[in-house]
Amino acid sequence: MFELSLLCPEDRVDVLSDALDALDALSVSVEDADAQTPAEQALFGEPGMPPPKDGWQRSRMVALFAQESQAQEAAQLLSAQDFFEGCRMLGVQAVADQDWVRLTQSQFAPVEITPDFWIVPTWHEPPAQAKQIIRLDPGLAFGTGTHPTTRMCLRWIARHGVQGQRVLDYGCGSGILAIGAAKYGAQDIDAVDIDQAAVTSTVLNAEANGVQLVAGLPEKAQGQYQTVLANILATPLKVLAPLLCSYVAPAGSLVLAGILERQADELKAAYAPWIQLDVADSEDGWILMTATSPAASA
Repeated sequence: MFELSLLCPEDRVDVLSDALDALDALSVSVEDADAQTPAEQALFGEPGMPPPKDGWQRSRMVALFAQESQAQEAAQLLSAQDFFEGCRMLGVQAVADQDWVRLTQSQFAPVEITPDFWIVPTWHEPPAQAKQIIRLDPGLAFGTGTHPTTRMCLRWIARHGVQGQRVLDYGCGSGILAIGAAKYGAQDIDAVDIDQAAVTSTVLNAEANGVQLVAGLPEKAQGQYQTVLANILATPLKVLAPLLCSYVAPAGSLVLAGILERQADELKAAYAPWIQLDVADSEDGWILMTATSPAASA
């Protein structure tokens, strides 16, 4: 493998990415050329959403090619284009052979939810103090336990208990919340997502953890549940307010995540006609919002 690296301004990232793709680059990555310096810029986006900009004011692009000749030819062709003005080629160099599987695995260590509840990749041994674990490997669907929103939802499950409950995981991703609910005693669990890949991932992860649940597209959700979990994003959570509230049984719990601290008032207002949301947890700028549905009238 050989990598071609270059510097470019933010407004050239898109066109250069397309050009490198057309030149048979195996992959293209973009990073801040000023990283680890006082000029470093932060680009933050919500999980599952694109970043607010395509690149940094000074972006370093790295393209991977199978052959050195391909990388050298790409460098020559790009340097000759009008759109390369203001950019600078850094060069082509060989990439050392590595065990990419082991390298990837090394980046995913067990994740602590509570002192005795952990998310553990299949290639790791559980920590000695772990009494409850979810076995989960990184995959296509969102939800590996590494993001604060996922950890907060799982902490809520561990601390509040769902023993014997009917539970809905709406926007299940990898199924991690539904699996967590099963580990803590939920008996009737529906996990739904608009993405069929997420549904498939949930089924496989549930089987790997030896738990029973029903996974499917959103129409699988039927009736009412003692606990409704939704870790998605603030905008869809606002749109879904009447639907999610309709799924919460009397005296049941609604647990929402994927919300930034600054979005708390928006969510409270969106759900106010049906239920009173409060901030129950926070971590790294993200919050968990929960509510209890009014009990049924006597």
